[in-house]
Parts: sequence; structure tokens; C-alpha cells
Amino acid sequence: MLAVVGTVPDPDAGLIFGEAVLGGDTLVVNGQSLAVNRGTPALLGAAAAMCGVLTIPPPYAYLAGDIGLGRGSRDLYKFLTENIAAQKISVLVFHYLQPDVDWHNKVLFAIEEMEPRPFLIADAGFMYAAKMSGQAPSYDLFTPDAGELAFLADEKAPHPFYTRGFILHEEGCAPKHINRAYTHDNAAKTMLVKGRVDFVADANGIFASIDEPDEEALEAIGGTGDTLTGIVSALIHWGMGVREAAAKAAKINRLAGRYARPQPDTQVVEIIDCIPKAAKEVLDL
Repeated sequence: MLAVVGTVPDPDAGLIFGEAVLGGDTLVVNGQSLAVNRGTPALLGAAAAMCGVLTIPPPYAYLAGDIGLGRGSRDLYKFLTENIAAQKISVLVFHYLQPDVDWHNKVLFAIEEMEPRPFLIADAGFMYAAKMSGQAPSYDLFTPDAGELAFLADEKAPHPFYTRGFILHEEGCAPKHINRAYTHDNAAKTMLVKGRVDFVADANGIFASIDEPDEEALEAIGGTGDTLTGIVSALIHWGMGVREAAAKAAKINRLAGRYARPQPDTQVVEIIDCIPKAAKEVLDL
């Protein structure tokens, strides 16, 4: 099972569990309809679109309503700590949750009891918590953007707010920041770094750079990093090796963006709609 953990911006949503089924611009999880715009619903939408192309079951969602106050995130952390070890999950993706080192460690300890241990992917808030706890090397894949990579590269920053300016504001320094993150054990086994150029790297260096097609309008569209994480998670669940999956996911995401003919007001769901066409072309399906 491919499982995705994250939040939705609705304080009254409570905990929502179930398969994520994509229908038009709506994601349905256990009878609840969620708008696919950005954040975890965008990740789930992209993963669901990819699963459809690959003819594998849709992703399973573990969601909580949270608008940044943390209560929903804590409820979800608690649920996972108590229940995740009994689940059969091949790929487990952590997305937007309020970073909490203590709860992160409790969840990670519970995961270590799983047989077999799932492939672990972290993005956004959970990636922050992994780094803050000193447990980043326990993860198989991080998917940071440039700002998140700067935090991983800053070995002294205890929180993203304290990323030092000389690191945060360096332009075009992703290769340097990747090396720095690995030097200080603040990176997963593999990283897919999202940006104008996407990089796939590990502790030995960068082994893939993807910069085509290049659609400048995509830079202004929120959620395209979330879709990339959804695509790569589905490919790994399908059985593709992490290096190949990361590189092909970057290509699929970019190509879907081109097919969407993006404008500054383009919504991410329009790009998700183009993922099947892009995936079939890149994967020669």
C-alpha cells in the first residue's frame, strides 16, 4: 500500500482515513470531498493520477484538519504512534504536519517496528521535524525545494526560521547545499531537489539534473512541488528504483506542466489532469 500522511486546511475536518479517489477537481477520501489546490490534497491527487496510469490501487490517506495551530497534527501523530506498526505499507509519505520533534520520534520508533519496514519519504513539515530531531538519515527520500534545502544545509539552524541568511539567500547554489546537507547528516539517503533545475542526489553527489521542458509560468503556480512528490511516490510504490523514479518523476511533472499550457492563474489540478498523458509518454506505456 502507498500511504500519504498530511493535513487539510479545515479545522473542523477531524481525522480522515481512506483511499484517495480523484474525480475532476475533487479528491474523495472516505466520503469526504477535498479541493485539490495545493498541499497534501495536491500530492494525493498527483499520486492517484499516477496510480491510475500504472494500474495499481490508489493511495491511502491519513489526514487531519489543521490550519497551523497544531491540534490536528498532534491528533494525527498520536493516531500513527498507536496504530501505524500494524499496517502493511510499502511506501509511506509524510507531508504537511506541524513540525514536532517529540511526536516525530514517537512515530519513527513505531515505524521501526513494521515488518517489512516501508520506504520512507518526507517533504515539507515532516522533513523539517526529521532534520530537527537528528533522524534525517533514517529516511529513504527527501523532496525539498530550494528554501527547504537551505534549512537542511544549515547545520546550526534548529528551526527553518533560523536558517542563516548567507545560506538562505544564495542563488543557484543547490549543488553546494546538497553537499553541505549530506556532510552534516541532515539528508535522507536520496534527495530529489525541486527547482528551476531538479536534482537527484545522494551522499556521493548529484547523479541526475532535469531542466526540460522549462515552463517559466510554473514558478508562480503553487502546488507543483507537491505534485512531484506524489508522482515519485507512486513510481516507487510501482517498483521502480528510487534514482530512476526521481528522475522520471521530475520529467513527468515538467511535461504535465507544459501540456497544461500554464498561465499565472493556472490551478494545480489542471496540471494533475495532464499527468496521465505525460506519464505515458515518459514511461512509454
